[in-house]
Amino acid sequence: MADDGRLTINDIARLASVSTKTVSRYLNDSPLLSDTMRARVRRVIEETGFVPNAQARALALRRNFLLALVHTGDERARVEQVEDGMLAAMAGGELALLIQPLEGPASRRPAQLHTFLTRHNPSGVVLLPPLAEDDRIIEACRHAGTPCIRLGPTPDGAGLCSADRAAMAQAVAWLVGLGHSRIGLVAGPEGARLAQARELGYLDAMADHGLDRGAALIEPGDNSFTSGLAAGRVLLEVSPRPSAIIACNDAMAAGILHAAAEARITVPDDLSVIGFDDTPLAQMTCPPLTSMQIPWAALGAEAVRRLQDDPRQVTDDAAPPHFGARLIERGSVAPRKGAQEDSRASLSAT
Repeated sequence: MADDGRLTINDIARLASVSTKTVSRYLNDSPLLSDTMRARVRRVIEETGFVPNAQARALALRRNFLLALVHTGDERARVEQVEDGMLAAMAGGELALLIQPLEGPASRRPAQLHTFLTRHNPSGVVLLPPLAEDDRIIEACRHAGTPCIRLGPTPDGAGLCSADRAAMAQAVAWLVGLGHSRIGLVAGPEGARLAQARELGYLDAMADHGLDRGAALIEPGDNSFTSGLAAGRVLLEVSPRPSAIIACNDAMAAGILHAAAEARITVPDDLSVIGFDDTPLAQMTCPPLTSMQIPWAALGAEAVRRLQDDPRQVTDDAAPPHFGARLIERGSVAPRKGAQEDSRASLSAT
């Protein structure tokens, strides 16, 4: 028994009348252990309430039981969703989670990550966009010998991601089905692959339906409420005005709602608005925001599953599954005014 009174692996071995190696094999779920021995050790552990010492196991197995979620400090709601998924996947196990923002200029982030990995030595890292797209960040992980899982679209297609391009096209098609033909877009940060995928989905769908997709209907944003507000003000001055606007995240969509309120444009009667990611913010706006739900929690859970068995076996070229998106309908979207009358007129003409 340890000095602090806690049972050790030696105590379990003695009570089960087995060797410490047998207990170790049980704790590591070794296939070399027979069912009889496994049952004997399990019974003693359950009777005594034994909890293995993670630090001791880490030394014995030459691996740490820490995983790290690394992000840029932006998109806090997305970080929380991924964190929730990772914690759910880790529940009841030995793994613990570190959360590390890499803030400041992008040029400093590789050095920040190197310091973090050297100091804490996690057994695996989960990278959020845009870090997942940065070759310098990936190289910092490789240099430290730390396996990483990347979330979101990546240059080599190895990131765990949702089908964001198809999801945006789905959102546009749904609006078209409600009679909207002038549909604006508030795009995400220039150069970010996630934003590019969503913008391409918008362009795909507008072309498929033969609708105007000119530059006047697309305004840049940086994923912030402020940029959504500025973009919304511009789009609402376009003539003819869009009857619907899609933003590449919920924060920018909230900015559009604010711009509409400023202009005394009623949502959804006079303007429909859709966000992306379905963060908690979507339920707090007035009216509640229709949003495309991207399963960030499921992506985080999948990342943990890939890392928890043996992070050293993680490879960048593993074919990632795609996770489906789902449109969550709330109060910010309605059929375009006059759409039903247009339909009746068209039927009468035929």
